[in-house]
Amino acid sequence: MHLYTKMIPILLIGAMFFQGGTVKQEEVIPKEIAIAFEVGTAKELARFFNDNLELAVGEKEDIYSKSQAERIMDDFFKKHPPKSFKFIHKGGKETAHYAIGKLVTFRGDYRVYMLLKGKKGQALIHQLRIEHEIE
Repeated sequence: MHLYTKMIPILLIGAMFFQGGTVKQEEVIPKEIAIAFEVGTAKELARFFNDNLELAVGEKEDIYSKSQAERIMDDFFKKHPPKSFKFIHKGGKETAHYAIGKLVTFRGDYRVYMLLKGKKGQALIHQLRIEHEIE
């Protein structure tokens, strides 16, 4: 029984370390990105764009500057007003993270894929793909 009492602090520290790593992983992708998709505001979403990013929305697929990508997303949100958005899956490593989300609009449902990389202490979107979900 004496052995078990010595192991409890080690197990508790291990559990806190493991849980802390999980929380940190979740915080890597800013919640403001989900809010920007849910509200449909390209200006707020563009705060998380890298200076140049690979963007694929409908017929438009290329590498765009931050301001070009913001205009494309603004046009998308005007044509497809959002009802809701939620992240379905998140993952990654220290230098790069990805997220998959579901965007429900008044004109259909879309799958959103994004790749974020850290730059100056902030996670920025380097790739963004929005594809119409076929049911």
